[in-house]
Amino acid sequence: MKYGIVGSKGKMGREIMEYFSSFGDECVVEKDVDHFVERDVPQLIIDFSSPQGLKESVELCRKYNCGLIVGTTGLTDESFRLLGELSKTLPVVQSYNFSSGMSIMKEILKAFREQFKDWDCAMIEIHHSQKKDAPSGTAKMLKEVIQRDLSISSIRVGGIFGEHTVIFSNAGEVVEISHRALSRRAFSIGVRRAALFLLTKEKGFFTYEDVLKGVDKAAEELRGISELL
Repeated sequence: MKYGIVGSKGKMGREIMEYFSSFGDECVVEKDVDHFVERDVPQLIIDFSSPQGLKESVELCRKYNCGLIVGTTGLTDESFRLLGELSKTLPVVQSYNFSSGMSIMKEILKAFREQFKDWDCAMIEIHHSQKKDAPSGTAKMLKEVIQRDLSISSIRVGGIFGEHTVIFSNAGEVVEISHRALSRRAFSIGVRRAALFLLTKEKGFFTYEDVLKGVDKAAEELRGISELL
């Protein structure tokens, strides 16, 4: 796979390049502040930069006629307008979190939110001290899943990759649902799954949940073929 990355000098950008290289994938376009390297034409662009850099990522996709994966947080309405326009002609995968475990947590919250509707609810999210946005994009995403107003406490300390805990409580008991990323590798694994998924699409706007469903469908088809054989 030949790919480009916007935010190539960032921690997540470097992690993605290291992980992808273990499969023989080649980063042919690197873009960051005052840095641009073009070695070949990419099959897709990966953006882990900033909301301000998204416009350049969209322009690169139009230049190379390739899809886009966006993991940047702090996106605005204008950001989603740009992505929506791009998705009319090219495939786009956008998520604030590319961890499979977080996708499972979302499904758990979706399944049980009605049972907790009469309980108090709050959220705590912890990230490294260099993270600029608060609350995190993942915290906002979880709040949308829960579908209620709740307090979000954001802590920025040390080098923590990401922890999110949703707390439900009544007068006599507490239920906590948590996810903790142990390294950035959890996200880079998800980004590569998204990349492989993206290469099968001609256009459209997709989430990481769409990616996982696509992977599950492919696995089911392969199982069906093996049973016939």
